[in-house]
Amino acid sequence: MNTLFTRRGFLKTAGIITAGVTLGRFDDLVASENKPIIFPEKKKDLILLTSRPPQLETPLPYFKELITPNDALFVRWHLANIPTSVDLNQWKLKVNGNVDEELTLSMDDLKNKFEKATYTAVIQCSGNGRSFFEPRVPGGQWKNGAMGNVTWGGVRLKDILAGAGIKGGSVEIAFDGLDTGPLPSVPDFIKSLSVDKALEDDIIIAYEMNGGRLTMLNGFPVRLIVPGWYATYWVKALDTITVQPKQFDGFWMKTAYRIPDNACACIPGGSKPQKTVPINRMNVRSLIIDPADGQKIKTNKPTEIMGLAFSGGYSIKDVLVSVDEGRTWKEARLGQDKGRYSWVQWFYPWRPAKPGRYTIMARAVNSIGESQPMESLWNPAGFMRNKIEKIEVNVG
Repeated sequence: MNTLFTRRGFLKTAGIITAGVTLGRFDDLVASENKPIIFPEKKKDLILLTSRPPQLETPLPYFKELITPNDALFVRWHLANIPTSVDLNQWKLKVNGNVDEELTLSMDDLKNKFEKATYTAVIQCSGNGRSFFEPRVPGGQWKNGAMGNVTWGGVRLKDILAGAGIKGGSVEIAFDGLDTGPLPSVPDFIKSLSVDKALEDDIIIAYEMNGGRLTMLNGFPVRLIVPGWYATYWVKALDTITVQPKQFDGFWMKTAYRIPDNACACIPGGSKPQKTVPINRMNVRSLIIDPADGQKIKTNKPTEIMGLAFSGGYSIKDVLVSVDEGRTWKEARLGQDKGRYSWVQWFYPWRPAKPGRYTIMARAVNSIGESQPMESLWNPAGFMRNKIEKIEVNVG
């Protein structure tokens, strides 16, 4: 494998020229925001929200596949200066802080000195669905495509930490990547986990996605994977792990990515929470993928309604479908089970007997009984949307 990914080679191998625009500079694409675009390693019809830092949304038709293709997975960076050149001969993963022995690990070390762990897990931006919040909230105006279902491969974080030796009194583990802000005043993007959380079996440092290397835009050479939790913790282009003897109080934990401190993470629209906590586990979600909203369907023609459902580390037990705006509900058939962190596809046969406009809804229930609300829950950051979604189709 070629170990050197340069900006020029990176863009060249991805075929990155479209509409007279070359991606030598990410901010050259500002004029194309909210339109389909070709971007490094990505398909041409991902939706560009912002170019610096790059934010790309996956169109819903890609979710007809159980596993989201690497070149169709959404992209979300927080800082403008993202890595576009990583030399694996020079890159090392550093483990330091409150440890018995500091480690400096190469890619070969990760692949050859540690047992490999592999599983399928949903990756979802905390603000997925933010554009549908009422009252409206600031931030990236994602629809429902800031997510994907990927098979990740890498090294268990607890095995790496065991090699370093966590000293007594350690409280949290902090994770820092190669991205930087455009000015010294911009806080570095560092996230942290409690020691207990970091030592769970399924927290991994991934160097593979869907059997291939991580794409540059999705975190090459390695990224943290925290299955069941929102992707703000899944630090990309990871290069430093620091064991902390006290609680980490950086901006991206203390100030950003916080939710109201209550069971629903919600407050009345337009108000301010009295107390907040860092966002963490994903809630239950379901989406209808096919047919599309507004699609025309022929009367008396057999139609299979298809969608997906997932939860934060708990398997989906049932998906209920309504074709009459919630008056009656019937069970859908669940597809292949790829594990508790994966989404599951569901299918519901329908043969509309009469012409007209129909409202279709889907509601998921996980293995511990959590489900979705009929009405949208609100918080000022536009996080954790999981309202029962509706689509309308015309039958005739």
